[in-house]
Amino acid sequence: MPFTLPPRIPSGPRRRSLLASAAGAALLAGCSDSPDSANTAGSPSAADRARARAARDSAALAARYAAAIAAHPALADLLRPLRTEVVRHTEAFGGSGQASASASTSASASASASPSDSASASASPAVPADRKTALSDLAAAERALADRRAKALLELPGELARLMASVAAAGAAHAFLLTEGAK
Repeated sequence: MPFTLPPRIPSGPRRRSLLASAAGAALLAGCSDSPDSANTAGSPSAADRARARAARDSAALAARYAAAIAAHPALADLLRPLRTEVVRHTEAFGGSGQASASASTSASASASASPSDSASASASPAVPADRKTALSDLAAAERALADRRAKALLELPGELARLMASVAAAGAAHAFLLTEGAK
């Protein structure tokens, strides 16, 4: 009996599997929602909307701090560093810290807020006359904002989610410090 060679088995992937893989990769790349890809409707991406909202929320909170400082100058040493951090958060999210920074030097926070911030800042223009209540109100605002930001983390892309988590943690720390200051 003659010696027969086994059928030739090609090493590596076959041509059909390579073509199918390339087609699948092209479909996945075409469907990806990267932050750099242009949206067909011209509307901002979910990440851009979340970043803009976070900047507005931080600017409104900075305005609340400024109003509390103006109403209770004795609390300025406690509130000014926290407010400075909130202004930095506004800038980190792409908001303008300029309008927020000028609020600390003015007597009225609503007069220095930008038009986009005035709607959220006007929701709480009054500061309680009692210092402890003013601190408690600021702590509640910080806590509520930190909770909202923590819930939003699941829908955000990597770097923005890390920034949002960091700012939410800072907000929770601010709430703690304000609560301790109210004691």
